Amino acid sequence: MRYLASPAQLRASLLRWSLFTVPLVLGLGMLSGIAAGSGPANAWFAVLNKPVLYPPPATFGIVWSVLYVLMGVALAMIISAWGARGRTVAIIFFAVQLLLNLSWSPVFFGLHQTTLALWIILAMIPLVLATLFIFFRIRPIAGLLLAPYLAWICFAAFLNWQFVVLNPDSEQIKNSGAAVRVEL
Repeated sequence: MRYLASPAQLRASLLRWSLFTVPLVLGLGMLSGIAAGSGPANAWFAVLNKPVLYPPPATFGIVWSVLYVLMGVALAMIISAWGARGRTVAIIFFAVQLLLNLSWSPVFFGLHQTTLALWIILAMIPLVLATLFIFFRIRPIAGLLLAPYLAWICFAAFLNWQFVVLNPDSEQIKNSGAAVRVEL
């Protein structure tokens, strides 16, 4: 006997883990954003000067949802790679970068700390890159699934930096609780 599990058993394991990891990662990401009051409805954020490359607000929800699904599938691929060398390290790296990811929205939108948020996202970039390489060594497709995430956080880091530059006093802006919102 050469294999511990048949290909069908391996696919079933990946599917079972995906049914757990995808909703977990997606749900944690959504919870972080909602708890922080992230998005254009945030009164503090609404008064900030936006970078020229700032995409339409709906883009963020769509992109992050897709990225969290890809991250969940990649994680499931690694978790289901029983006996793979580096599997535990890969899961730890994933968890650490995810914790940083989940801390960004509360720091930026909730605490209004744009500079600290920039440091968080800059710390995420090498962690995600390392996670991508570790995942790639175990399951190449799992590593490739993290590539769009890495590209997006590099873009998000640029946007965060632009917010710091364009709004040097943003950390002192107090949220009055009053907001005027006009929709056409």
